[in-house]
Parts: sequence; C-alpha cells; structure tokens
Amino acid sequence: MSKPLSDHDRKKQISVRGLAGVENVADLKLNFNRHLHFTLVKDRNVATRRDYYFALANTVRDHLIGRWIRTQQHYYEKDPKVSLRYNCTKETICTEMRNSMNLGLDMEELEDLEEDAGLGNGGLGRLAGEQILTVEEADDWLRYGNPWEKARPEYMRPVQFYGRTEHHSDGVKWVDTQVVLALPYDTPIPGYRNNVVNTMRLWSAKAPCDFNLKDFNVGGYIQAVLDRNLAENISRVLYPNDNFFEGKELRLKQEYFVVSATLQDIIRRFKVSKFGSREVVRTDFNKLPDKVAIQLNDTHPAMAIPELMRVLLDEEKLTWDQAWDICVRTCAYTNHTVLPEALERWPVDLFAHLLPRHLEIVYEINRRHLENVAAKFPGDHDRMCRMSLIEEGGQKRINMAHLCIVGSHAVNGVAQIHSDILTATIFKDFYEMEPHKFQNKTNGITPRRWLVMCNPGLAEVIAERIGEDFIRDLDQLQGLRKYVNDEAFIRDVAKVKQENKLKFSVHLEEHYKVKINPNSMFDIQVKRIHEYKRQLLNCLHIITFYNRIKKEPNKQWTPRTVMIGGKAAPGYHTAKMIIRMITAIGEVVNNDPVVGDRLKVIFLENYRVTLAERAIPAADLSQQISTAGTEASGTGNMKFMLNGALTIGTMDGANVEMAEEAGEDNIFIFGMRVDDVDALDMRGYHAEEYYKRLPELKQAIDQIAGGFFSPKQPDMFKEIVNMLMHHDRFKVFADYEDYMKCQEKVNALYKNPKEWTKKVIHNIAGCGKFSSDRTIAQYAREIWGMEPTLEKLPAPDDTL
Repeated sequence: MSKPLSDHDRKKQISVRGLAGVENVADLKLNFNRHLHFTLVKDRNVATRRDYYFALANTVRDHLIGRWIRTQQHYYEKDPKVSLRYNCTKETICTEMRNSMNLGLDMEELEDLEEDAGLGNGGLGRLAGEQILTVEEADDWLRYGNPWEKARPEYMRPVQFYGRTEHHSDGVKWVDTQVVLALPYDTPIPGYRNNVVNTMRLWSAKAPCDFNLKDFNVGGYIQAVLDRNLAENISRVLYPNDNFFEGKELRLKQEYFVVSATLQDIIRRFKVSKFGSREVVRTDFNKLPDKVAIQLNDTHPAMAIPELMRVLLDEEKLTWDQAWDICVRTCAYTNHTVLPEALERWPVDLFAHLLPRHLEIVYEINRRHLENVAAKFPGDHDRMCRMSLIEEGGQKRINMAHLCIVGSHAVNGVAQIHSDILTATIFKDFYEMEPHKFQNKTNGITPRRWLVMCNPGLAEVIAERIGEDFIRDLDQLQGLRKYVNDEAFIRDVAKVKQENKLKFSVHLEEHYKVKINPNSMFDIQVKRIHEYKRQLLNCLHIITFYNRIKKEPNKQWTPRTVMIGGKAAPGYHTAKMIIRMITAIGEVVNNDPVVGDRLKVIFLENYRVTLAERAIPAADLSQQISTAGTEASGTGNMKFMLNGALTIGTMDGANVEMAEEAGEDNIFIFGMRVDDVDALDMRGYHAEEYYKRLPELKQAIDQIAGGFFSPKQPDMFKEIVNMLMHHDRFKVFADYEDYMKCQEKVNALYKNPKEWTKKVIHNIAGCGKFSSDRTIAQYAREIWGMEPTLEKLPAPDDTL
C-alpha cells in the first residue's frame, strides 16, 4: 500500500526524463497540481506516491494529446498506406522534465510505480502470468488503472462466436451466434522528436447490455451474471505460453476476438478515410492492399485470413477470386519459432463448434490450394499430404502456419539462419512451390529505450565522440571503431560500466540480501525459462566453477556474480523446476564461507522490461547459449551488445550476425553448429557417454541427483537429472566441454580490463544493423510496399 510522503521525501527533487519541447515550466507545474486536485481529488497532505505518479502521467499525456490528434488528422489528410503489426510492444512514454520541474518529488520512485504492461510473452511481448521463485502471482497490471489509455466506446465492435451457417442464393449467413462486444482502448505512442504520436489500440471484451436479459425476468439472475463474466473472460487473462501450443477454446476465442475487432476497425477506417467522419466515401476494396498492410506476427493472429475472407465474401459480397487476391496482397506472415510443439494446430471439431463459417472458408482455401499443388507437382500425393492445411489421421487439425503461408504474399524469419532453416526444413515444400514469397528480416531493438533511456551515461560518452545523430541512425556507431585504442575513450566506457554495476549492486543487495562484489564479472542470462534456452547448461558451469573454487580455494579465481532471470509458463513443470534449481544452487553457493565473494548466484525475480533496464547496462557477460538451430533470433542478445556486454554464445539466431558485425574475435562462440546438431541426431545423442567421459560433469550431475543442493529433499531434482540423462532434446552435455573451455577464455580476458573494453567497443560499434529502425524500414520497403518517412510534423501550436 502506498504511504503519504514524509517531509524528507518532499525535499527530494523531481527528475523526469525527456519530455520534448517543455516550453513553459510554470504551465507544467500548474497542470500537475490541477490533475492532483481535480483528476485525483487529493491535496499534498494526503496524496500518496501513486497519486503523484498518476498526476504526472496525466500531465505528460496532456502534452501529447495535441500531437496525437494532429497525427491522426495528418494520416487522414495524406491517406498513406498504414501497417498494422499484430503484436503488442509498449514504449512507455518517455518523459523529459528531469531538470525542468522542482515539485519536491523523487522521480525514480515514481517511475518504479509504473506497471509494465502485460501484453505478451518473451520476444512477442511479455508474460502475463508472473513467476516468482516457485510462487506464481497474477500480473494484474491494470489494478490501479492506466493513466495513458483512453477508452473509445464509440468504436465498439460486435464479435460473433458459435452459431451455424445458412447458404442462400445471395450468399452465406452466420446465424444464431453469441455476440461479445470489443471495446477499444487507445494508448499514445510518441515518436522521437518528430511530433508524431501513433496509436496502440487494445481491446477489452464486454457482454452486450441485453446479454441473457430474458433470464433476469424468469429469476435466472445468478446464471445471467455468470454468463456475462464468461463472455468478459476473453480479455481478462492472456494465455502466457508462446513456446508450447495448448488447444484450449479460450485461447482460440482470444485470438479470434482481437482479430475480428481489429479487422472490423480497419475496414471502418478504410471506408470513411476522413478524420472524424462516419460517412462512407470508399467502397472499392481492390484498393485495400494499397492502403493497409497486415503483418501476422507468428500464427496467433492467423484467423485474420479467414476473417478477412468472411467479411469480403459475406458482408461486402465480393467474389472468391476478388476476395482472395485482396487478402493475399494485404497479409504477410512472420514466423517466430521452429519448435514443433509451439506451432498452432487447432482441432477441426473445436473450430466447427466455435467458428463454423471460418471452418468452411478454411476448407475452401485448402481445396483450391491443393489443386494448385497437384497442378505443379502432379502425382506427388505425399507432398499434398504434407502441404495440406488440414492434418488427417487421428484428430483432424488445422495447421495455422500453413494457412498463414498460403494466405500471405510474403513469409519471413527473424534472423538469417532462422530464415534459412525455415526454407530448408519445416517450410521446404512451400518454398519449392513459391520461392518468391520467402524473405529474411533480422529483428532489431530501439536505441531510444535500450541505450539512451536505460544507459544515459554510455549514450553521453558515445555522443561526445560521434555526435547525437546515432540515436536516429545507429549505423553511425561504426564511427567508434577509430576510438578502439583511444585511452580516454576506453577509460570512459569502463567507468560508465562500473557506475552501472555499482548502481545495480545496490538494487541487488536491497532486494536479495546478498553481498555483491561490484568488481566481480556480472554474468547475466535473462530470457524465458525453457529447455532450449539451456539455463541448465549455465547451472552446470556454476556448479563446476563452485567445485573448482572448493578444490583450490587459494587460487586466484576470476570472481563472478551470476544472474539468471526469466519467467516460466504456468503449465510448464520442467521450467518451474529449473527456477527452483537455480535458487537452490544459490542458497548453497551464497552461504559457503570458502567461496566468499568469488561466486554469487542470484535468480532475478519477476523479470520484466523495467528490471531489464537496470540489469542490461550493468552486464559484463551476456549468455546466449541455446542449442544451435532452436532460437529464431533473440533480441536480448542485441540489447546486451549495445550496452557494452560481451557475448558467450552458440552460432544460433542473431548471434551469427552479431559475430559478423562485431568480428568473431570479439565474441565468445562455442559449441555445435546447426550441421553438427543434425549430424549428432543422425548418429544418436547419448548423454551417458559425456557423463562417463567428463569427470567434472559427472560430479555436478551426481551432486544434483544426490541432493547436495536440496538436502531437505534429496530427490527434488531427479526429474531434471532423468531428463538430462535420457531424453534431452537440446543436448546440454554435448556442448558442456566446449562451453567450459570458452568460459576459461572469458575469465582470462576479464583479468585484462583494457583488452576486455576494447572488445566491448568493437561490439558497440557493430550494433548498427540491430536497430529496429532498420528492421521496420526493410519490412516497409520489401513487404508492405511503402517508403518510410522521416518527416517531422508541426507542433500543435504551429500553424499548418
């Protein structure tokens, strides 16, 4: 519960980052006090920190509103093509008043009160179900309200479920449906110093006012209320697992709900095309692909294809050929995983029950698709079975990735190695049929958040050498290469890193009650907890390092503070056991007086963006150690690289391109390549061979199995040991020996701070490729058919 501020607290100065163009400090203060008084109905005597945060957020939002409205006016006037990416990423409003207001508040405390939006999981967003040690808590990020969003009930849309179809001479009708209303909430997303404020629109499920009203009249009040809650459950909790497919009805409902609401909204805006107007002025849907691009971010929004077809066929009365041409030209598909258990394959029975009209459309898409396959590969029945959208045998299922490929004009992976794996393996048949569809778009990160905001000290040191334009054009970081041997620059980069480590050490000691050695190597692995990401390989290194210290306590070891963070999906038992094992290892290591401050192990609880913004600038070593061929790209790897950490990693995902950009001498690469993994699969992977051959590996596994790290429950981790020994798909033991050797190289280099920092500079200088600006520009030019613009809009108080 928030407490009122003490007199001491009130003496602290407010410092809010970067609100562009704060012209009048007096007005800002006035608006802050006005919101405290009129919006929150509080005064300074009773206001809590959270009240101050809300007053400040509303003040900043006021400043954005003029730009937000003008941006929408501009889009309607210019009528450009717009891209609707079906994913959720939140750029929290970047506020810039750090030195412009003195309201007697501590800005960092207020920033800590801002909730991270629970918009998704891992690389596709963030996890909604929080995992804290072995205790799960719901991420109720809206419990105090959200000052940034604006409800838009005037644009509410009906979304239909269940029912049946009727075929008439004038078309198909979907009847007897259950309707749920989609209520839009808009959040402003400001651009960087260009007066552009775009909109992120989220949807909330609401039961219609007449929902089961008849039940009220016959005394069925309680059931009617329960049914109403059931309808609104659709947007209450996001399914938090994007690495394992569960064919749950609520998940399919969620996917269709968001898709249907968004598509209806797209078509409404396409038709009116005038700001604030409801009058239909455009009815020629052949122009839809010229004005709208829909990017399907993985298969979760795949329902956009049959839903767009349904709208065009049943509501707009287009022919199949017209509707299909528009659909394919409008949609494009990004694949984000090659893990077979993550690919969505919906049971036909569930589809028929929940979305009967869409099943008919999918069947027709498949019929025509298989005709095309037969025409191109006559007599190849096996190929037709492999390429069908409908998987036969046992329970019939719809393969959503196949639907996305067939219904899109472009298909891409998110790193070059990932895109190559797609065309060589899981999508090989589709690539052979339509090679022109397949592309690569390597992921990127925004340098505004992941350097300027989270690491201002490093941004300043860089700007002193090459100016500030790198913030918009990250390729300019190449200019740092001429400073690799510059003593002053080396010193400055190392000093910023040490300051970040000291600051993070305070946070760690406060939260984990573990004494941190700020001169130790900060070795960090933060990502979703999953077997393929191999947090277990990291654990084996920790245990081996611990055993070495115990064996030779007087040797000069390179001290490390190892941090592992991430969340486990609620239903993923193994991932939860991995978290428990990390904490168990920490309990032993951190309390061993022989080890002292030479090794500490911390599990970073509740890993999220705001914690990443503290951890990543403080990291010395970034662990990116997935089995080669399993990580699509990764973006955390890029964030660490940009913030001056060196990477230890496999040749997987974007690590491959990071090594190319920074130079392989400046990154610690170990382990099997994709071809090695394939060859090992052919020979057969036998974990016991490594266990018997490598004494340190055997010792570590025996300690885990024998209860060394869980003395009160010796068999706690027997399932993990059993998995590693007998059915480890991700071959942890196969890379252990090379990983340990590579870690010794890391230790040796860390003892030479100057040479370490030189490699850091090489890495920062090689980050230009990994800007999301480059990624989005490539999507725009090569998939969406539009030219990105750097146009700056006039400020709201400028005359047009």
